[in-house]
Amino acid sequence: MTMYEFIQGELVQIQPLHLVISANGVGYRLLCANPYRWQGELHQQVLCPVELVVREDAMTLYGFRDQQEKQLFNTLLKVSGIGPKSALSILALDDHVGLIQAIDSGDSTYLTKFPGVGKKTAQQMILDLSGNLDFQAHAQTQASAPVSQQHLEEALEALAGLGYSAKEIKKVEKPLQEAGLNSTQEMLSAAFKLLRK
Repeated sequence: MTMYEFIQGELVQIQPLHLVISANGVGYRLLCANPYRWQGELHQQVLCPVELVVREDAMTLYGFRDQQEKQLFNTLLKVSGIGPKSALSILALDDHVGLIQAIDSGDSTYLTKFPGVGKKTAQQMILDLSGNLDFQAHAQTQASAPVSQQHLEEALEALAGLGYSAKEIKKVEKPLQEAGLNSTQEMLSAAFKLLRK
């Protein structure tokens, strides 16, 4: 049974791999699939579903956009070969419907494009999860912000933190620079689409 269900407080910081939410005088560091989805809510009150994952060497809080994303994270963790970092990389794509369709149709090629997911793990995901995922993806609102080099740097740093290789990141850097996108979130969404090709 989980120790925490959610944290409600002021979103005080957004980093490439985590958020910090201040609640009752405590700053909670939450690892997230894509923290920049919260850009439009910086310095506002937020309610963030969380999951505490306890390992021998660490206790880590993971944060999610909604309960369904949290549920999907926990379901992915049940698959042999998928740890929290791989689960976050998978969830970062935002195309949860596409993920479930790939699992249900046995599309291991789609699944192996995620960092940390090899052929064996992809087959295990299909075996364990096919037909068992009931998930409705919600469209995420995107915050607009002035175009800047900072958005690109944040997006590339987030990709590295999610486990994408330097070669993969280099492949998407120029297209992202030329895309004229207005936020880190938009750049990350575009990067994930480019990396799926």
